[in-house]
Amino acid sequence: MKQLKKLKPVDTLSLVDKVELSLLEFFKENGLGPGDPIPKELDFAKSLGVSRTVVREALLRLRTLGLIESKKHRGMILKQPDIINNFERIMDPTLLGTETLKNLFELRLILEMGMADFLFEHKTTKELDELEAIVEEEEATSTGKIRFTLDKEVAFHGKLYQISKNDTLQRFQGLLLPVFEYVYLRDTENRDLDEYHYTKGTFVTHRMLLDNLKIGTPETFRNAMRRHLEPHFDHIFKYQKK
Repeated sequence: MKQLKKLKPVDTLSLVDKVELSLLEFFKENGLGPGDPIPKELDFAKSLGVSRTVVREALLRLRTLGLIESKKHRGMILKQPDIINNFERIMDPTLLGTETLKNLFELRLILEMGMADFLFEHKTTKELDELEAIVEEEEATSTGKIRFTLDKEVAFHGKLYQISKNDTLQRFQGLLLPVFEYVYLRDTENRDLDEYHYTKGTFVTHRMLLDNLKIGTPETFRNAMRRHLEPHFDHIFKYQKK
């Protein structure tokens, strides 16, 4: 039987999509970066053989992404995009699907586990004192139960992100906060964390994490953080098996 050649995938990109990709390729091939001017709409339209309307729409997309801007007396130039800004516009938990929310909540756990070395590298006495004040306030209103109030959880972990000295990480933490609140509140309604049985029998409190940050190592802190977050990891992994 004669072997037939396979059909090629149908190109489903719109003309604006193609122009957008062509513009990005043009910027890269010419080594253009933030602050560099780019050709005018008409020049792009002539080079690409499309209408100015199509080019204008493609440029508008890039402007929305923060890749280009218009400068007085200079025309359009490339700019340094704000990589977090575009996420901020759509990070509303009520608009996101369950799987996306789960992935974002997992991302928060990954970040918490991965910042230990940065905490130990950048911690200062002043910041440890501020973290101490957060823990003392938490202990003063403690009910003796495992579950933290959301504001105390946010205050403590938010301070850890600040100590990391990574601006993008701090902004990302702020970005994930609505998702964290949404999933955290939903989970605590469906589960009783006070009844959770830890694998080593002991819950790692914020006080324990702080003490570890003072005298421990990145590795001991990571282990303590893992035990602190164990109910969330356990819930995520059980969810994946369903």
